[in-house]
Amino acid sequence: MCGIVGYIGNKKATPILLSGLKKLEYRGYDSSGIAIKDKSNIEIIKKKGKLDKLINEINKKSLDAKNGIGHTRWATHGKPSDINSHPHSDFHSNITIVHNGIIENFQEIKEKLSRKGYQFLSETDTEIAANLISYYYKGDLLEAVKKSVRKFKGSFSMAVICDKEAERIIAVRKNSPLVIGLGKNENFIASDIPAYLNYTNKFYILADEEIADITKNKVEIYSFQGDKINDKKITKIQWTPEEIDKKGYEHFMLKEIYEQPDSFRKLLEKYLQNDKVDLTATGLDNNWLKKYKKLQIVACGTASYTGYLAKYLIEELLDIHVEFEVGSEYRYKNPIVDKNTLLIVVSQSGETADTLASLRLAKEKGATILGLVNSKDSSIAREVDKLIYLNAGPEIAVASTKAYTNMIAAFYILVLDGMRQKNCISKKKINMYTHDLKKMPELIRRVINQTEKKIKKIANLYANKKQFLFIGRNTDYAFSLEGALKLKEISYINAKAYPAGELKHGYFPLIENGLPVVIIGVRNDTFSELYNNIKKIKAMGAKTLLITTEKNKYKKESINNLIKIPEINQYFGGLLAIIPLQLFAYYIALANDRSIDQPRNLAKSVTVE
Repeated sequence: MCGIVGYIGNKKATPILLSGLKKLEYRGYDSSGIAIKDKSNIEIIKKKGKLDKLINEINKKSLDAKNGIGHTRWATHGKPSDINSHPHSDFHSNITIVHNGIIENFQEIKEKLSRKGYQFLSETDTEIAANLISYYYKGDLLEAVKKSVRKFKGSFSMAVICDKEAERIIAVRKNSPLVIGLGKNENFIASDIPAYLNYTNKFYILADEEIADITKNKVEIYSFQGDKINDKKITKIQWTPEEIDKKGYEHFMLKEIYEQPDSFRKLLEKYLQNDKVDLTATGLDNNWLKKYKKLQIVACGTASYTGYLAKYLIEELLDIHVEFEVGSEYRYKNPIVDKNTLLIVVSQSGETADTLASLRLAKEKGATILGLVNSKDSSIAREVDKLIYLNAGPEIAVASTKAYTNMIAAFYILVLDGMRQKNCISKKKINMYTHDLKKMPELIRRVINQTEKKIKKIANLYANKKQFLFIGRNTDYAFSLEGALKLKEISYINAKAYPAGELKHGYFPLIENGLPVVIIGVRNDTFSELYNNIKKIKAMGAKTLLITTEKNKYKKESINNLIKIPEINQYFGGLLAIIPLQLFAYYIALANDRSIDQPRNLAKSVTVE
């Protein structure tokens, strides 16, 4: 949430800052702004609303400065408004900052500064931070920032400029991502690598409690305690600028749906060698399953539904009990964890605050941590003991698609490796699942190509509905949770996922004539029970959309709309069913003219509570 950019070099800063902000809009988009340092002073331009409003305002001006910072906001302190937008300056208009995160002790700092005559214009904790830096400023911006950050409590990253020190930007990270792009006679600051990948592929990934002192010709890194860090590693990014472009698609989400076959294949190529799972690169030993007496999974949002699915898979296929919990609950309880526990944390960004806090809590109690993460240099990736890199490539749309499918692929791989370690499971069964897993990329491609036009037509039929019900049983229910979430995220339509067998325990009174009910019915062993549920809700007047396979039998009069997916084992089939539901959500949102890549009140990387 919130995107920070910065530039210092020989080029005009404004277009570079705006280019970076455009790439980071998925991190927040209720307001945006830039601050540039010209020969005379710092000029701030900021606007409530999406970035286009800021660009229109900037186009009215002639701006030649070669040093500046920028911000795209997802509001935490203070409602979206021009005055609450970033950047913010101190009372004396000397220090200007952009900020991502929350300073938890802002009120205490504000009261202290108010007693010393400081005045405040906005409702933000960011303005308080700028004034504290100003309070400590005695001619050296770096020293003022060092003193200030040691007073701040919370999670934050910042970029700071000073009216009296034109050739310098100070960048700060504590529990909130920030990278420094390295160029020739120019350097860049960003919350995420895609912002400046078209300018450089060399980055410093700031670690927690690190400060960067940046000029156009050098970058020096310090700890919060003031020690200089001389061995900072340069990370060379393998992504290409083309991977973060739309490539002719109307939205990033649609592009990323279409990228799923390739991203799934890339993950398999990394961890499935010669028809055998090879987890050497993850740090897991050859008999990791037998090493731990307890398995726990923690995640948030879309990632949590992959954990919920994994609980079903591991318990059913490996006969091992699994505890699953969302990070926002796990971190505030007393989890029963010790050195015999393997905690699996799942995060697309690797920066999810609740998941990261859960990881640290479990680690303090002695657990071993395995991360499933799509960002190699993220906080979670650095702090886990073992790592499965999801290898999905950059994902720009806020609603996750290809990272989600690769999370599930990673769990499939873990289960396959677990099956190898269980002496009671035959090689024939393991080979069958391995063969099916290798078929998945092509089957995903086939489902996209064969269902998109039909799904678009069905979506247009349902686009004006105000609520949806999604149902399934067992693993199909876990997939229905994700289908409902996708629809909520990008169409703003209320969608509830329910275990089909639980409808009789409270939901039946809500079923009324015309209610659209989406059913995932891939599993063969529970389909007859599921079909009984379908007949009941159809008799109550619901409109049914069933996603199933050829093997499962039903009467046509019970189904209003039908999507068939290819035959494969019932544990993998649910993932094929989620593909048309991604498209379903996309086309309903499109019909309602929603902001698909940047849905309201959501951000891609949730780095605060």
